[in-house]
Amino acid sequence: MNFTLELRLGDVIDDFCVKCRRLTNHAIVSIIQQKPAKVRCRICYSDHDYRHEQAPPSKKDLKKAELFAQVLAQGGTPPEPGAEGAEGASADGAEAPRKRGRKKAG
Repeated sequence: MNFTLELRLGDVIDDFCVKCRRLTNHAIVSIIQQKPAKVRCRICYSDHDYRHEQAPPSKKDLKKAELFAQVLAQGGTPPEPGAEGAEGASADGAEAPRKRGRKKAG
């Protein structure tokens, strides 16, 4: 027997809800070409595009990817560990003086 799953309006499927920030049950609100297009979260009742159960990338990850692409576009290579300009080292190789914290009264 061959069973095909035909989705209909109102069917419940899993998807990532941006408002709830987790994978929850969603009801299908609209279908385009036999695939869900919009869904409604059954927890917070917000409508959004069907995301295929994938969480969107965080803003931090997007910023990292953008900076990495800029470095590659400039043809630069990342500095090697222990190279010049490393934090805490001066030009003559001596360590930089450390800041002293406030003394506690008492």
